[in-house]
Amino acid sequence: MRRRAEEERADALLVGERRRDRRIPSAIRSERSEQLNTDAIVGVIGRPHGVQGEVAVEVRTDEPERRFAPGQVLGEEGATRHFTVRSVRDHSGRLLVRFAELTDRAEAEAVRGTLLTAEVEADERPAEPGTYYDRQLIGLRATTLDGAEVGSVRSVLHLPAQDVLEIQTAAGPRLVPFVAALVPDVDLEAGRLTVVDVPGLLDDRGDADEDRDDVDEN
Repeated sequence: MRRRAEEERADALLVGERRRDRRIPSAIRSERSEQLNTDAIVGVIGRPHGVQGEVAVEVRTDEPERRFAPGQVLGEEGATRHFTVRSVRDHSGRLLVRFAELTDRAEAEAVRGTLLTAEVEADERPAEPGTYYDRQLIGLRATTLDGAEVGSVRSVLHLPAQDVLEIQTAAGPRLVPFVAALVPDVDLEAGRLTVVDVPGLLDDRGDADEDRDDVDEN
């Protein structure tokens, strides 16, 4: 994976399970909370396929072969129901899953839209160096190269062109492309990441300078 997020709950941390590095784009967004008991959102049940309870699943993990392997037991976000994977297959680019608990089309239709969760270790990290789960990034303090704290990471956006950090600053939220040129260092142990303070990135200095230039020219 390369980056990711979740939904805040009182008793558990729900997170999308995609990983992100500073090169690979995605279109999934997620959020997080502060608990150690972590349930990662790994998929969403979609429309039924056929009449025997098989369903399409919108994948929200970079490890579908692991999370949807036969025998895996998944939970339902915000509920106690479980879904046991019986079989899984690819169909025209879609993941089709048959769960033991769904035996016909009516039962499959009734759970459409369900967020599927898998329990993960709170401190689990991607095996590939330089990659992170969204839940590891959200909440980190954002500092400049000289050590000045400018805010904290509020969320991670996975846009078609690139991943973007939403950093909450004193002046409001700022969007920072998650690329090495602008975020050269991520220190999970220290709870911070470094952002290059270029004009207009963390504040409106760039816009103010342009307005001043326009006034001078007039």
